[in-house]
Amino acid sequence: MAGFAHFAASKAGLRMIAQSMAREFGPQGIHVAHIIVDGAINGERVRSLFPGVVEQLGEGGMLEIGAIAETYWQLHVQHRSAWTQELDVRPFKERF
Repeated sequence: MAGFAHFAASKAGLRMIAQSMAREFGPQGIHVAHIIVDGAINGERVRSLFPGVVEQLGEGGMLEIGAIAETYWQLHVQHRSAWTQELDVRPFKERF
């Protein structure tokens, strides 16, 4: 997104660290994954700090806390023959 190049560079570094750790620790049975949670999270903090965001984003425009938790749980219980190393989580209406 325009105006976020400095942020993107640091996030790319995190991604590379996660990939290096996955290669190093995966053979030891340690599942390392890089998770991108991209979007407003429908919780009390967002609702109180940014009161207009819920109306602006509309129905389905924010990530639900329970859905994020379920995604992390599914990552945790993955069979080791098909580990996910990188995962993007965002609302279906997100423009990217």
